[in-house]
Order: sequence, then structure tokens, then C-alpha cells
Amino acid sequence: MDEVFKALADASRRSLLDRLHASNGQTLNELCEGLAMTRQAVTKHLAILEAASLVTTFRQGREKLHYLNPVPIHQIGERWIRKFERGRLTALSELKRRLEKRDA
Repeated sequence: MDEVFKALADASRRSLLDRLHASNGQTLNELCEGLAMTRQAVTKHLAILEAASLVTTFRQGREKLHYLNPVPIHQIGERWIRKFERGRLTALSELKRRLEKRDA
């Protein structure tokens, strides 16, 4: 999970993930279009995203297509976000119960 957090820490990599979310299955050339990065920089960022399992690739003929893998991000949500959310929801439920009891 450390690799996922490290990969997500960089704005350029998050931008690449956003682009794949908008249009999955892009080639390197497609991902490079409109970015203020060299092709080599995009390739390095993609390698980090692949190492973190945030991006998977498939060869289709001579092209290498890049796909977003949402599973690691979902696991972060399950492991880190939901457990903090639970306490807030419990507190809100308790507040609602107390307010309703007071008004009754």
C-alpha cells in the first residue's frame, strides 16, 4: 500500500490517472497529447503507476494500451477512509438521537 500512496502523491501521476478514468485504454501517444511533459517523463510516471498496480497494460498488436486499475484506490478507501468515517457517522447518529429525545 505504500507504493500506492507514493504513486498518488505526485500531481502528474494523478493527472494521468484522471485521463485514464475519463478514457480508459489509451496508448502512450494518446496519454502524452496536451501534456507539458516529455514522452520519457510520462513513461517514467506510468512505470511507477504500474509498479503500484494502479495501471495495467495490454498489448494489442504493436500498441500497448494503458488501463486504470481502481482496486488499490478502493482498498485505500476501505482500509483508511471508512474507519475514520465510521466514528463520525456514529457521532452524528448519537447527536440526532439526543436531539430527537430532547424535542420529544
